[in-house]
Amino acid sequence: MSLHSCEAGGLAFTVDSKGAQLMSLRKDGREYLWQGDPTWWPRRAPVLFPIVGNIRNDHAYSQKGEVRLGRHGLARNCEFDVLDCADGALSFRLRSSAATRESFPYDFQLDMTYAAADGRLTQTFMVTNVGDADLPFVLGGHPAFNVPVAADEGESFSDYRLEFSQPWTYASPRIDTSTGLLNFQDRFQLLEDADTLALTHRLFDVDTLVFEDVPGRSVRLVGPAGHGMQVDFDGFDYLGVWSAANDAPFVALEPWTGCATATDEDDEFEHKRGMTTLSPGEKRAWSFSLMPL
Repeated sequence: MSLHSCEAGGLAFTVDSKGAQLMSLRKDGREYLWQGDPTWWPRRAPVLFPIVGNIRNDHAYSQKGEVRLGRHGLARNCEFDVLDCADGALSFRLRSSAATRESFPYDFQLDMTYAAADGRLTQTFMVTNVGDADLPFVLGGHPAFNVPVAADEGESFSDYRLEFSQPWTYASPRIDTSTGLLNFQDRFQLLEDADTLALTHRLFDVDTLVFEDVPGRSVRLVGPAGHGMQVDFDGFDYLGVWSAANDAPFVALEPWTGCATATDEDDEFEHKRGMTTLSPGEKRAWSFSLMPL
């Protein structure tokens, strides 16, 4: 575990080698990233791989054998190697090992890069199949942001809103809080021909809001003074929006390539929604950007 910091493009940021987790994101001296508090949630921006959310009973079957993974997978709990800390970017690598194969029986290489330029921090996932079998996985980010950003200016949580690039109508699938599974047949309305969703703590009594196919793959979390965060996530088909119970002072905006196991899915790992499969030797990258407002 070691902290690495960088400053570029008007931003200052810090990443921990444990989990390759973003630990701080500052602009003009103001901290935008949730700083972790066990009262609500001790993490800040974990990397989700090779699953997002839960699989049924933390267990699935795959072409390579049993998959046994807790919520959000294994990467967030692993120590990454530090590759580079220069030119406004920090890069880290996790390779499969005997330890990772105990819970996920595949060989992989996951490179995480954080690069700042022009007021944006871009987080890039590069997955390489270093094994001799097809590699199935989903991945995602989980950055949480202080709400309010400007508590010293008299703002409150309920002053904030989500803004989308265009009006749309959407109903979120509901999460079974006892199992963590998604029910796409049981939905609740969030938007009706609107481009704005007002935030309240009670909105998250259902756990995570799960959005599919967000217009423009972009969302803004913004308060009355204009402070907040814009997240652009081209290539990610899902967006989780979450805040912890007991009126937590943060909101997580989570781009995902896939989602938790759904109630209408079986326990074959390869059958999960949003699954990506890489052939031996194949690699692929996904990026999303964070722009403090």
